[in-house]
Amino acid sequence: MKPTVSVVIPAHNEESTIAPVLDTLLAGTEPGEFDVVVVANACIDGTAAAAARPGVRVLETPRPGKARALVLGDAHCRAFPRVYQDADVRLDAASVRALAAAASRPGVLACAPVPEWDLTGVGPVVRRVHRVHDRLIAPYRALAGVGVYVLDEEGHRRVFPLPEVISDDGYVEASFSGGERVVVPEARSVVRPPRTVRAHLARRVRVRRGNRQLAGLGLPARSLRASALRDLVAAREVSPLDAACYLAVLAADRFLTLVRGDRAGWGTDVSTRGA
Repeated sequence: MKPTVSVVIPAHNEESTIAPVLDTLLAGTEPGEFDVVVVANACIDGTAAAAARPGVRVLETPRPGKARALVLGDAHCRAFPRVYQDADVRLDAASVRALAAAASRPGVLACAPVPEWDLTGVGPVVRRVHRVHDRLIAPYRALAGVGVYVLDEEGHRRVFPLPEVISDDGYVEASFSGGERVVVPEARSVVRPPRTVRAHLARRVRVRRGNRQLAGLGLPARSLRASALRDLVAAREVSPLDAACYLAVLAADRFLTLVRGDRAGWGTDVSTRGA
């Protein structure tokens, strides 16, 4: 069977997550329907062995870096459109088919699913922070921050070969505008946010670095209005306690930014890229 879509999954030390991700992706598919390439990049665990199964090609490289892994996997793809999926994000076959159908529409060059958040094991403070953060960025969400994006052949020509950027999804999102990029409501990606305050802050450091790098390429991130949080509380979409937790963690983030000398990504507003 000729594959209808290619899926590239870069995986760095994802031995514990890659098997269920692939199980979800391939469940209910016809043999050969999806062309799946897993790139185990700079792994020191059993990621490659855990990913090995019929219908999946596993590439191993000693070179670190997600963007490099995406480029390597992309070079081995056999079909369009192409799905680029994080190794800790779950995407089922029905969602892949819906994304592929959307990418075939005239004028659509890139698309992404709607994220569903797996909050299992998330601490109470981070749960509240996530609730606020998700509602702040929801009106602006497109391709970044959902763990999956899809390119048709024309969109692929615009983006690849992907430069060595930290925020590959932010770079891809900024490469399209208007109706060229769409969110597909019939498709869902299951995303696991950070579980602890410490993990959340570590992720924010990476987001700031990615935003700074993209800004250096002339791709500035969209920012939220300073009043957006107040509006959410007034509309009772989040509670005052949610907002207080969010602001407390934001203050810790800003303090760490000052201490570490990394001032990228924070002014009065909050960047929506890489969220």
